[in-house]
Amino acid sequence: QCSGVFALKALYRAPHTHHRSTPAPAPMPFVRCLQLAFAAMTLLLSAGAAHAVDDAAGVTQLFRSGQQTEAFAQLDALLATRSDRPDLRMLKGIFLVDARRADEALVVFQQLTEDFPDVPEPYNNLAVLHAARGDFDKARLALEGALRANPGFATAHQNLGDVYAQLAQLAYQRALKADPTLPDIPPRLTLLRKLTDPTARPSQP
Repeated sequence: QCSGVFALKALYRAPHTHHRSTPAPAPMPFVRCLQLAFAAMTLLLSAGAAHAVDDAAGVTQLFRSGQQTEAFAQLDALLATRSDRPDLRMLKGIFLVDARRADEALVVFQQLTEDFPDVPEPYNNLAVLHAARGDFDKARLALEGALRANPGFATAHQNLGDVYAQLAQLAYQRALKADPTLPDIPPRLTLLRKLTDPTARPSQP
């Protein structure tokens, strides 16, 4: 069961496979539900989309079966000759998050935004990791990058709304600290806490 107080959604859809896989654990304390979703857009950027699906599906199956070391080794071997594959680099970033290696995942997603600035998904996942650390200004900037790349990216819009809610909550808390007599702040904080409370919102199917 996912836990935490933040509801940003990471985007990385695992390639379809007929094998049953065990669900990944909640990777970060501030992320209520980090969804594994594989953006078809990244595959389309790669030459040989069919081979890309096969490569990613095989490594994903290996990782989810508990063979993380082998999965990383196989993925690194693929990337050694195909570092231009954004789909495999996205996959590595998600694996690193699941392995609780957030610092390395941040580097992967940041580099993807620099190498493929027109692809929105790495910005979104970068924002999720920043938000997990409470760096909501950095999360906002990353999500704005995602929306520049794709103004119709619904997940980024939703996540940006959540980030704004967190930023508003922090601003109200600072206001209340500066002047505890302000009468309008407590009810606003109560409302925002309800909005950002993971137990108040059902998980996506």
